[in-house]
Amino acid sequence: MGEQKDNRAVELEVNGKTRLFDIDDPKLPNWVEDGAFGSDNYPYDKKLNRKKYEKTIEELQIELVKVQTWLGDTGERVMAVFEGRDAAGKGGSINATRAYMNPRSARVVALPKPTETERGQWYYQRYVDHFPTSGEFVMFDRSWYNRAGVEPVMGFCTPDQHAHFLEETPHFERMPVKAGIHLFKFWLNIGQEMQLKRFHDRRHSKLKHWKLSPMDIASLNKWNDYTEKRNLMLMATHSETAPWTVVRANDKRRARINIIRTILAGLPYAGKDESVIGEIDKKVVDHGPDAFSS
Repeated sequence: MGEQKDNRAVELEVNGKTRLFDIDDPKLPNWVEDGAFGSDNYPYDKKLNRKKYEKTIEELQIELVKVQTWLGDTGERVMAVFEGRDAAGKGGSINATRAYMNPRSARVVALPKPTETERGQWYYQRYVDHFPTSGEFVMFDRSWYNRAGVEPVMGFCTPDQHAHFLEETPHFERMPVKAGIHLFKFWLNIGQEMQLKRFHDRRHSKLKHWKLSPMDIASLNKWNDYTEKRNLMLMATHSETAPWTVVRANDKRRARINIIRTILAGLPYAGKDESVIGEIDKKVVDHGPDAFSS
């Protein structure tokens, strides 16, 4: 597993089978194309109908505008963390959530790698600097949870630093929640074939090729490593104070709708219309390590 072939193709272990995957080949292998949508036992056979999606997402976005008005009137604060494997749909989910909110008080935080100064700071410090002030809605496109996944898998932190993070993070998150910040933590989960399909789509798109980073390529044969770290993260940092919402995201449309529904259902904003919010899809949404216990 992980052996390079001609510096292009990579041998991958996918569902117990050894597969050869060449991301530079314009033709997507049939085993990826055919298996992507249903990978990781996704519960639906096809995407949510586009018209239904557009109607539903617009209604939910109107509710989010109400949330922003409520934040401005009350000074309440909201923070949402979006985590998941590469190509899980974090950016698109954030964009759908923020689409019609005033960007002056609805911010997206996507931090680059730490500077030399930041590496010498308390680990959480550079993230705390971006926490919401009165009336703000802040969305983290990756967060302090880099230390739970990317860093230990790619060797950017020591095992001791990783273990310390898992031990201390529940205590760290209790502080902003107890201070009144509404915190949402989303893990967007996709199947392996779906990730490969999305990587391939990016590689061969003139509009999206910039989204595929060398880190993405390096992670191709680290699927099992990321799975192990994900499970450890959920076990250690899922708490009553700061729970994880796990969203099955092979279908981006269903994922975005249910992420927004989760946020709206969890906020006591003025003018809340429960009939518009609707029911969270339990086939798509679960919580904490139980989402992967079966």
